[in-house]
Amino acid sequence: MRHLLRTGVLACVALSAGLLGSPAAGQGAAPVGPSAQKPGFLTVPPNVTAVGLPPIPASLPDTLAPYASSRRALLLDWHPTRREVLIATAFGNTYQIHSVAGPGMDRQQLTFFPDGVTAATVGAWYEPGGSYFIFNKDTGGGAETLQLFRYTLATRQITLLTDGKSRNGQPTWSHRAGLIAFTSTRRNGIDRDIYVMDPLQPLSARLVSPVDGTWSVVSWSPDDRELIAMNSPSASETHLWLLDVNTGARKPLSPVGEASIWRGSQYSADGRFVYAISNHQSELSRLWQWSRASGAWRLVTGEEDSVESFRISPDGKTIAVVYDSNASSARVELLDAATGSVRATPKLPPGQLVGYPQWRPGGSEVAFTLWSLRNFGDVYSVNARTGLVERWTHSEPGPFDPESLPEAEIVQWKSFDGLIISGVLYRPPARFTGPRPVMLSIHGGPSGTLARERPRYQGRSAYFLNELGIAILYPNVRGSFGFGKAFAKLDDGVKRVDAVKDVGALLDWIATQPEFDKNRVMVTGSSYGGYMTYAVAEAYSDRLRCALAASAISDFITYFQGTDPTRPEDRRAEYGDERVPEMREFLTRLSPITDASKLRIPLMIVHGAKDTRVPVSQAEEMAARARANGVPVWLTTYEDEGHLFPTTTANNNFFFYTWIEFVREYLLN
Repeated sequence: MRHLLRTGVLACVALSAGLLGSPAAGQGAAPVGPSAQKPGFLTVPPNVTAVGLPPIPASLPDTLAPYASSRRALLLDWHPTRREVLIATAFGNTYQIHSVAGPGMDRQQLTFFPDGVTAATVGAWYEPGGSYFIFNKDTGGGAETLQLFRYTLATRQITLLTDGKSRNGQPTWSHRAGLIAFTSTRRNGIDRDIYVMDPLQPLSARLVSPVDGTWSVVSWSPDDRELIAMNSPSASETHLWLLDVNTGARKPLSPVGEASIWRGSQYSADGRFVYAISNHQSELSRLWQWSRASGAWRLVTGEEDSVESFRISPDGKTIAVVYDSNASSARVELLDAATGSVRATPKLPPGQLVGYPQWRPGGSEVAFTLWSLRNFGDVYSVNARTGLVERWTHSEPGPFDPESLPEAEIVQWKSFDGLIISGVLYRPPARFTGPRPVMLSIHGGPSGTLARERPRYQGRSAYFLNELGIAILYPNVRGSFGFGKAFAKLDDGVKRVDAVKDVGALLDWIATQPEFDKNRVMVTGSSYGGYMTYAVAEAYSDRLRCALAASAISDFITYFQGTDPTRPEDRRAEYGDERVPEMREFLTRLSPITDASKLRIPLMIVHGAKDTRVPVSQAEEMAARARANGVPVWLTTYEDEGHLFPTTTANNNFFFYTWIEFVREYLLN
């Protein structure tokens, strides 16, 4: 089984990590375009519609450049017969797929798409013989219409495997027949049905099981007769099913009637067992083993150790387990699959592992992507026999030295109901004296395995720390992942406003800290964090200087009407069902658009025109409502971006130019 879960690993952090003048004009301001520019100011790119922005100084590219030059490498797959890996990395403006033939060797670029591959969603999977690999790519220009392609190494030819219109999930290779299983919306545009295909014959795609809702294919059984499929009614509840490949018959694998998360499942080498991560019977995620003989689940890892990911070695004898570290560096253990005892604990560099570890086919090496406060992301491997740790890629940080910044800190405060909330604090260098301005950055999600903050690389955001002396604080408000099952549900439905109150309590805490300037605080966030930005800005306008919201929900009712049709059921489990009259009334009151008259601070709104999750009309309507209050509103729309904005270096840079100018004007001025 050679399948990895790479579900939007960067989407929740793009705004803060950097993937991500004159007063702004008021209501009725004309778009800023090339004809409106003056000497000494930037020309707005042709793909950007900007309303209300002042001229942006032409000096900003030079000052931001040292912080915008960082590169990273993301592991995609091992070559099945050679000691070689596929990675995603960027040279220039876009991410492309590259191969690396050994630790420290040059990156060989394989794809050359003008729009690149999206780092947040790209995957690549070699066929067992290594003559070609399959990869996915968004062909909708940010609309997240992922298609599957075949890349033939001998000819460098790329062949489209799917229909070019539907949304397709990540494929999983069979063990013997050379087939892939994947999900697709091609039947009705809504449900993610399960298909099987011979990648050498794209027209062979066969519907195995029509299903309702959101599904993904996780693993093939060793005899190719069975699949493990995962149904995801919400981000906080998933279910595993066994699916007969020939008949399409399904039967439940995970316990029925329980609201737990089950993920990352994998068959043992002999097919007698299934392993999976779950918070079954616990607040924490742990590794479980299911026996085909008994039909029962057995706990593999300790009661108090939260597991983040795992993978079983090709010979079935060793399990690489990554433990959830929250604030500290990742801990990896190599377990004996038969006994569960620890064989080795590799000594890794400080940092967090991204995605799932990957074993080299037929070998004893396991590889992964690691990123940290000092490193944007690189590929490492561990030899399970010798313990040798090797670094495959050395991504350049650029002219700026991230070692010059202080270490991140974990801070805590008590919320309105006594609940302890934590966050990750980045302080500016000590040369900045006196109370410092504070930027609050709220993550997306709000739930799911990636919806939380841990110490990590700051990228372009280091400009705010190192050049402007602004402290940045990333709160893990209630609903965030990694703090237990109960904590993740504390903001569901009618409890949504309690997460906003967590930020109000954070403002109280900031006011007690002499190193912070309580009168110079801004709030920002992307996706769900953008909704939170609107809500916090309305609730605490008298305690904030300004706000920036990206890809944000402003009206829950029209959001449900306009979002991608594959998403409403999942989001209803989180936000509430707008079809129920009482909940519809609540969601209407909860929507930032309803209380927009309370927003009395300068507001910057950023959105991708091709966003299929949160329609761009949500941004346009909120901008109009906020301008009616007489406050400055900057609205920038990127015509070639979707929800996972920004996906190109050029867009990322221009976004930061405007963000920096907004901060200078309204937070610092």
